[in-house]
Amino acid sequence: MNCVYTFKFVPSGILLPSAQSNLHISSSNASFTQRWRSFASFSSSSSSPIRRKTLTLVSAKSSEAEEVSDTEDEWLKKLPEKNKPLYSHSLPCIEAWLRKLGFYQSKDDRAVWLIQKPDWHAQLSLDVTDLCIRYLKSGPGNLERDMERRFSYALSREDTENAILGGP
Repeated sequence: MNCVYTFKFVPSGILLPSAQSNLHISSSNASFTQRWRSFASFSSSSSSPIRRKTLTLVSAKSSEAEEVSDTEDEWLKKLPEKNKPLYSHSLPCIEAWLRKLGFYQSKDDRAVWLIQKPDWHAQLSLDVTDLCIRYLKSGPGNLERDMERRFSYALSREDTENAILGGP
């Protein structure tokens, strides 16, 4: 005979059997049935203690930060020549290059990169067909509205870098 169990999840991360669980267990599993029922009655009582887990955040070790830096340095070393088109660069190389230029990756969208320069702020998007940079009106400077430029991945990394860092 099959068994049907229902559980409820409590915030502490413990799965508890629901008090309304329907148990259909054969007599060969009688000891399991007894343990299950005693556990279910214990967990459904209002005065039952619930063990709470404490989560402690620990900052990253300096060795981990060094590993990330070393990995990024490896990708920077693998960058093709600066006169090669962007489409000949791997994504990790492009990401390392953008970090080197001062961009940081958006937490909401991995294809969006942000930069804040003293004279302007911008948002760069790695789209399917091209690279798009939007200089933001909300940043420093005197832009009347957001200004957007698109660059083909066929442009060299050097040309793209000069155009982007040239600002609005």
